[in-house]
Amino acid sequence: MTLKKSHDIAVSVEAQFIDEQSRPLEDHYVFAYTITIHNRGTLAARLISRHWIITDGNGGIREVRGDGVVGEQPSMGPGEGYEYTSGAILETSVGTMHGSYQMLAEDGTRFDADIPSFVLSIPRTLH
Repeated sequence: MTLKKSHDIAVSVEAQFIDEQSRPLEDHYVFAYTITIHNRGTLAARLISRHWIITDGNGGIREVRGDGVVGEQPSMGPGEGYEYTSGAILETSVGTMHGSYQMLAEDGTRFDADIPSFVLSIPRTLH
């Protein structure tokens, strides 16, 4: 028998290149990513803030911190999820993003939910 954890947030990501907003000759590459967050724990939790680490194809690293996501601080009960789409602009045609969400559970516990690393890439760049 497996015991469910009280704080268990799963995060999945789908990314895509936005060709019509990009200007490769000016080193301006626009990407969209859709995040799905699922509360697999036994307690409700609210997403308080985010921390992103964005690495471009030249190894340049940029960190982004902020409250909530897309102007919201969503709460998710056990078994509930939340999905949003946002974007990133890179100076290279490929890069990666990863980070964490800072969460507040209904019992007052603060914890981090990891955002797995994902690739931002123009089509036909990576095999």
